[in-house]
Amino acid sequence: MSPIDELAFTDATAQAELVRRREVNPRELVDAAIERIQRLNPVLNAVVTPMYEQARETASRQLPRGPFTGVPFLLKDLLSSYAGVRTTAGSAFLRDYVPDHDSELVHRQKLAGLVTLGRTSTSEFGIITSAEPRLFGPCRNPWDTTRSSGGSSGGSAAAVASGMVPMAHGGDGGGSLRIPASCCGVFAMKPTRARNPMGPDYGDIYGGLVVEHAITRSVRDSAALLDATAGPDAGDPYCAPPPVRSFAKELGADPGRLRIAFTSAAPTGVPVHADCVSAVRDAARLCADLGHDVEEATISVEAQGTADSFVTAFSAGLAWNIDHMARETGRRPTPDQFEPLTWAFYQMGCLHSASSYLAAVADLQRIARVIGRFMERYDVWLTPTIAEPPVPLGTFDSPAENPLQGVLRMAEYIPFTPICNFTGQPAMSVPLFWNNDGLPVGTHFAGRFGDEATLFRLAAQLEQARPWADRRPPVRA
Repeated sequence: MSPIDELAFTDATAQAELVRRREVNPRELVDAAIERIQRLNPVLNAVVTPMYEQARETASRQLPRGPFTGVPFLLKDLLSSYAGVRTTAGSAFLRDYVPDHDSELVHRQKLAGLVTLGRTSTSEFGIITSAEPRLFGPCRNPWDTTRSSGGSSGGSAAAVASGMVPMAHGGDGGGSLRIPASCCGVFAMKPTRARNPMGPDYGDIYGGLVVEHAITRSVRDSAALLDATAGPDAGDPYCAPPPVRSFAKELGADPGRLRIAFTSAAPTGVPVHADCVSAVRDAARLCADLGHDVEEATISVEAQGTADSFVTAFSAGLAWNIDHMARETGRRPTPDQFEPLTWAFYQMGCLHSASSYLAAVADLQRIARVIGRFMERYDVWLTPTIAEPPVPLGTFDSPAENPLQGVLRMAEYIPFTPICNFTGQPAMSVPLFWNNDGLPVGTHFAGRFGDEATLFRLAAQLEQARPWADRRPPVRA
């Protein structure tokens, strides 16, 4: 193994430091990452649109002097636009759509010095929590290639976990950063609503459910990248409360004696797998050993009403998104261009009135107030990330005769993560537990609205107490 290939599991912060010290150059890092992707991608199918020659050209030129100058990066194939590179959203409807501009988030990633090598797999329009788009085929989990890498940012999680790149972009409208991080044994922070910009194409997307950030190997990478990209853009509909100081400076700071509530019971009442229960109880003990006040506490929500409101808001948002892209491309949506579930969701969204959509948003806002009052008593809320370990590929398939089957199955799988999309509060999946089958089972920590700082301080403490950097999946660089 060459010295440069030994950097496969070195985090982005350390790789950037090597560039600053001129021990490696960006082109070397990029070439090595491309070689790893080309070696692993035939097995994992994580990268669906390579940008190799463009990346080599970028790395050979003068790069911005940012916190991650020269570090290889991957961009999820959904939402964020990269000028001149196709964005398919995992859909045949957009298979050759090429935007002519960068999203503001991509612009800030470039200013941070990152070099994007390609776009990663996602479920079609990010609906299902597994990256298995019909257009590209399934992305496979590097811990067990018969299982899902999670979704919808599954390609990004598989790429980071396998050592293709140290971190990769993702978005989260119901858990799409945290779910794949749990499935692949890596770290993901879902920031506070509007912490990162979504312009110029999107503002209050899906009623404020969606945010973007990244999946990373280390906590410090996540914090430093959020420092580089966070903050409002001109014309944003609203912005997150400004942090007291940089997120990177929170790492290593004493989190104090936190009040942590934990539960392994799903708010919706669905059963939770024993491995996920064990992961939460293990994390609760670890937090108590670290000196925090930990107590069991549950929140009850009206399951069916909550699910109905979420589906209404999400399907209406999907209908708008597809109609928006139809205007952009001049194409008319037809069922043969979409998977059965996506088309059923689109049709459902088209049927909602403005009144029913706003009623659903109001219902989700009422739930946010319930959670907000609960969080007045606690600094952190600890739950499973998902209700099962990584599931077999095909679990969420929806046949044409039953197009919503995957959504119904998904409701059993993700009873925890969507709540923080309703509320807008920050939340993270931390890789603290592996089951007896060697599969990662993430643990979910939610903080108060606007308070990523407490989560980053706690995450750094957990990372030091229970390091995960040395864990390697069977399929790896």
